[in-house]
Amino acid sequence: MDRSTGCLADRPGDEGGSPKVAKTFEAKDLIITPATTFKAKPDPDNLVFGAVFTDHMLTVEWSSEFGWDKPHIKPFQNLSLHPGSSVLHYAVELFEGLKAYRGHDNKIRLFRPDLNMDRMYRSAVRATLPVFDKDELLQCIQELVSLDKEWVPYSTAASLYIRPALVGTEPSLGIKKPTKALLFVILSPVGPYFSSGSFKPVSLWASTQYVRAWQGGNGDCKLGGNYGSSLFAQCRAMEKGCQQVLWLYGDDHQITEVGTMNLFLYWINEDGEEELATPPLDGIILPGVTRQSILDLAREWGEFKVSERYLTMNDLTSAVDENRVKEMFGSGTACVVCPVSDVLYEDQMIHIPTMENGPMLASRILEKLNDIQYGKEESTWTILVSK
Repeated sequence: MDRSTGCLADRPGDEGGSPKVAKTFEAKDLIITPATTFKAKPDPDNLVFGAVFTDHMLTVEWSSEFGWDKPHIKPFQNLSLHPGSSVLHYAVELFEGLKAYRGHDNKIRLFRPDLNMDRMYRSAVRATLPVFDKDELLQCIQELVSLDKEWVPYSTAASLYIRPALVGTEPSLGIKKPTKALLFVILSPVGPYFSSGSFKPVSLWASTQYVRAWQGGNGDCKLGGNYGSSLFAQCRAMEKGCQQVLWLYGDDHQITEVGTMNLFLYWINEDGEEELATPPLDGIILPGVTRQSILDLAREWGEFKVSERYLTMNDLTSAVDENRVKEMFGSGTACVVCPVSDVLYEDQMIHIPTMENGPMLASRILEKLNDIQYGKEESTWTILVSK
């Protein structure tokens, strides 16, 4: 064992020499303690993102000595943490984000939750937190959503946001792999992510000073530290009159992500080809579920070139000058698709003609994804939670 870090093995939960522990929790052992008081449901037309929470939550505790405890759905409540917990001092934690949708047929669906479970597992390994059976966690989440199903908005312009999190609760100030952890899931009914509303274009500040992630870092994992450390640059962007940060990387100012979203550029490329391009998953880019879905759809359509490739600000500015840019947009679970209208780069505002061009592709993608998510179109990408 490396006593400076407390790392006993390559994978969390597999410590050599420790007592034999359960590899995971199981949904069949789920304990449900129903709430006795219930909160009023908010108006689905006036939801502030992530500000209201449902009546129940899921918790599962873990220790290196005993492994995973039984999963427990209980009334929504505050957490009790030791003041020395590693999550509070060293950001030993991760989170996920997915949604439940009430369809046109009143059925409730999850959209590609297997991809969220895959990413959460990878994040756990990177953060030295305990791993789990992805299918068992998904079953527990389904039970939680089913119990609070009346919180899923009766609206095709809103949804129920699902926030799983896994945090280190090691009660020590030593910087080491935690011997205790807590997995919990909370739910929040949400409307549009941006206060400007759904599918409204945003302006970006292309930061040459700050970076979101770097080679060898953890930009491809959904760790809270990636987001908390971005707030300063986000504030700078707003001071400059922009709504989001366009994160650049390297001396050539590679375009990486938009705020908390993946980025897409629909253009005529250097070879005169109609192309939908997005930066590659090279360890810096977060592998977004919506990102993957857009790539899958576009490749299925087969109407233009679809690429995962490096893009630089020089590529973008040259294409804008030569009228080769059709649309630029961000994608993510919270916003789904978000058009980009302007980019402030080195004190020059670059206008992106997304809205003037329709935006035909971004609108088409959003409509297609919404049809699948809300059950208007049957798809293997959704799983049914409640009828």
